[in-house]
Amino acid sequence: MAENYVVSAIKYRPQHFNTVVGQSHITTTLQNAIRTGQLAHSFLFCGPRGVGKTTCARILAKTINCTNLTANIEACDECPSCQSYRDNTSFNVHELDAASNNSVDDIRELIEQVRYAPQAGSKYKVYIIDEVHMLSTAAFNAFLKTLEEPPSYAIFILATTEKHKILPTILSRCQIFDFNRITTKDTIEHLQEICEKEHIQNEKEALHLIAQKSEGCMRDALSIMDKIASFSGNNLTYSATVEHLNILDYDYYFKLTEALLMQDSSTVLLLFDEIMNKGFEGDMFMNGFTEHFRNLLMCKDDRVAILLDLPDSVKGRYFHQAIQVNTSYIINALSILNQSEINFKQARNKRMHVELALIKLIYIQQAVQVMSDEDGSLLKKKS
Repeated sequence: MAENYVVSAIKYRPQHFNTVVGQSHITTTLQNAIRTGQLAHSFLFCGPRGVGKTTCARILAKTINCTNLTANIEACDECPSCQSYRDNTSFNVHELDAASNNSVDDIRELIEQVRYAPQAGSKYKVYIIDEVHMLSTAAFNAFLKTLEEPPSYAIFILATTEKHKILPTILSRCQIFDFNRITTKDTIEHLQEICEKEHIQNEKEALHLIAQKSEGCMRDALSIMDKIASFSGNNLTYSATVEHLNILDYDYYFKLTEALLMQDSSTVLLLFDEIMNKGFEGDMFMNGFTEHFRNLLMCKDDRVAILLDLPDSVKGRYFHQAIQVNTSYIINALSILNQSEINFKQARNKRMHVELALIKLIYIQQAVQVMSDEDGSLLKKKS
């Protein structure tokens, strides 16, 4: 059974335009181009990793050669062209990894192939060049003429994560599509669908953490979910996800803020000691605590609260705590944490540096800010 295991990123790779997540502006444009017969001869798909560039290129290659398109401009998966593509026996779709085939000779070999018409009655020959920014300058120049005036049956689809590295002469010859990072909401919905198909129990808070950790990359989200599902026995709980991803639980930040407001220095320092013993670095803690106060500030205005990318249960706790903290305290806390985070690398005693920042937060109302003016003399004023 273990030999037949397929990771979710491959098993659930979209096979049709309507299953691509979060890129409707691109899939709709491509489908309309196929419907009206206004296909460009060269495309450039660019965007962050794991958002569907190569997937869309493969779907486009399969769809334009399908002899029995559906009413929604999707491949039928039944005609000889679709079957040969599915079985990896198609002679009309060629994929080139430019990361490992980036020389002039590789491009000349590709150009030589372009001369031959498509086989088996297909209409197009499609060339997908992945990581195209890795091509050498000489290879790009060798490719220019073919890209500008290809045969009527040839379509080139270039994919890259770094558009700025591609020559302007190449960009001007391509129809450019910019892929977006996949939103947290779309990622969660897709993960939930897969969990249902795989019979994986899940908590929405856990899926939300996975979506945040993936930072808009669906491939990363699926890989993380696979790992945690194996770790927790197909039961994605919030606690298991926090443990596996080495994320500091929101609960610590809420407890610390309560202790700070009560000026309970013992509880604050003991909580920080507990955080350090769990293996979290000081800069990571301060970054998370800064984000916590930023979220509290967002909760002060309902119009801005929509910017909170949090599970509903956690969002409710933020609104509750925001009522207890006044805005001036939050702003001063953000200033102290931000400055401490900037100076963290220069500090010789990292732990004491963070503890000093926490002590400032405890007595922020009575704190005296010491600032240096242009002459280097010290100015003192109450915060």
